[in-house]
Amino acid sequence: MPRADAQRNLDALLTAAREEFTAQGVDVNVRAIAARAGVGTATLYRHFPQRSDLVAAVFRRELDECVADAATIAAQHEPGEALDLWVQRYREFLETKRGLAGALHSGDPAYSALPEYFHSRAAPVLGALLRGAEQAGVIRAGTDPMDILGAIANLCVPFPGSDNDTATRMVSLLLDGLRYRARS
Repeated sequence: MPRADAQRNLDALLTAAREEFTAQGVDVNVRAIAARAGVGTATLYRHFPQRSDLVAAVFRRELDECVADAATIAAQHEPGEALDLWVQRYREFLETKRGLAGALHSGDPAYSALPEYFHSRAAPVLGALLRGAEQAGVIRAGTDPMDILGAIANLCVPFPGSDNDTATRMVSLLLDGLRYRARS
């Protein structure tokens, strides 16, 4: 277990990196990340020797938070609403990953485990939410969680002339489509 000060630095770096990646994209200067975290660049490089290590760590942490939110949402809402709320939470997760798709497809070995990590974490959570909504009769049966995760990811890619709410509207339309031919 890391010392308390080392853990604080790590947490500050991951938070600062997420904020900088959201604002500037994953190619932001590491000095800006270190400055935002209130640490020196040597501390950043001690924790993350390569930029790709930092990007992967931020991705994992953000995905873990998104996945963890599903349990809270499911416990507090009816199945159809829980599905809607978590899918919009997932959309928010995707929208803050500017430039990540290019990085993930760069061939850098630091990213090679991320697709499996993503699939093993996100698909079961969405699958459980989909099953709950199916059993409640609010969406059609037989929806593949990976199809939905991919569709949402594609809907979150901005296109020229789109506004900040386009992805939200498109994902809402996708969810409305799942309700077509529902049991109830």
